[in-house]
Amino acid sequence: MPWGFENDRSIYIQLVEQIQNRIATGDYPPGSRLPSVRDLAQEAAVNPNTMQRALAELERMDLVHSQRTSGRFVTEDEGRIQSMKRETARQAVRSFLGQMEDLGFERDEIAALIREEQGKNVIADLNRSEQKENVIADRSRDGRENIAVANRSRDEQEGNEYEQ
Repeated sequence: MPWGFENDRSIYIQLVEQIQNRIATGDYPPGSRLPSVRDLAQEAAVNPNTMQRALAELERMDLVHSQRTSGRFVTEDEGRIQSMKRETARQAVRSFLGQMEDLGFERDEIAALIREEQGKNVIADLNRSEQKENVIADRSRDGRENIAVANRSRDEQEGNEYEQ
């Protein structure tokens, strides 16, 4: 995952957030050794002192700990990681709600939009699932991959005529 920075916020805070995200997503799994300060700084194209400051903040947050000559490690405390993920999600939701309210939406309108989008995603997921089932069924029939069955299913769902 590439490092990216916004000009209007402190780099070290953005480093903390990005490393938190990498821990939350499993890029840095619980108990894993982090790259050295120098390597992380080089990868992120920042001063090593800035990266050191970010890692010190992560230590203060109990997400990372140092072992004297072995380096820094991600906490093995899954509860702590889950707590951090939930707080990050809460911040994202608060930011989203604020942006939507700035656009003039009321909370009930926002909730309706979310339900509408969820419905679209559920339908799309069901369509993808049906297509996969058709391909699997076709493979089991003759032992080779034949996408035509899936294409026919997709065409029928989209209201297109299927020609054989």
